[in-house]
Amino acid sequence: MNQNVNSPSVALVTGASSGFGLLVSIALAREGYQVVASMRNIQNKEMLATAACEAGVYDRIEIVPLDVTDFASVESVVHDVINCYGRIDVLVNNAGFAAGGFVEELSLEEWERQFTTNFFGLVAVTKAVLSIMRTQRSGKIINISSISGRVGFPAMSPYVASKFAVEGFSESLRLEMLPYGVHVVLIEPGSFKTNIWSKGLQGVSVRSDSPYEKEMKTIVQYVNRVAKTAPPPDEVIRQIIKAVQSPTPRLRYPVGRGVKLTLMLKNWLPWKWWERIFLKTFNKQK
Repeated sequence: MNQNVNSPSVALVTGASSGFGLLVSIALAREGYQVVASMRNIQNKEMLATAACEAGVYDRIEIVPLDVTDFASVESVVHDVINCYGRIDVLVNNAGFAAGGFVEELSLEEWERQFTTNFFGLVAVTKAVLSIMRTQRSGKIINISSISGRVGFPAMSPYVASKFAVEGFSESLRLEMLPYGVHVVLIEPGSFKTNIWSKGLQGVSVRSDSPYEKEMKTIVQYVNRVAKTAPPPDEVIRQIIKAVQSPTPRLRYPVGRGVKLTLMLKNWLPWKWWERIFLKTFNKQK
């Protein structure tokens, strides 16, 4: 990392090689932040580097390797950022992936891999920045959750469970850190054009003799249909920037087409009604 004594406000972003992470790195740099954009495989930096050049913010983005599941590396990278820039004002926890499949057919190793990245990796990075933010008595921790952190979905239980865990962690941490001027925020996107679902479904293999073969085909078709009609992620990025800039951001920001209505229905309808509506969507009979 290059020493920068007179650095502006500093943002650390995980999972910045594509999707929300890439776009929010560019957006934060445009807002004047010095962005440390991290990614598991530094060889995937070209897309971000090209986008940063096109946006005219390449000089405000530093790309570093960081595997959030390597907890020693997490502490080392955060230590280097603090040593270099003297502060961390914003953390965007975006690194993650979606594992899919029916519970009966998923190995415990797949569950462990999902939680190691989506939950324990997020906790590790967050824990590493708390001391500097507490000392500064300011900071924003933006956790990229999902509608799946509030609503269950068949054949995606590892991803859903990891996001539910992020939601509970964020609620608790927000109450711990508010007295120190540090705000924890959950961004809860619905369906947007990113590659997280396509990547997740690529890894799903259903045996030809699986009792869930028909259901899995229906769900894959549904997800592919949603992905094709999903809007670009601009609205999510705008919401993240608003939360970062707000002196008193809310805990939760649901974002996307139908997301608020879905959450309202789930919260207010009796569970049996919700079940019936949900199963009907997949042409099943109760």
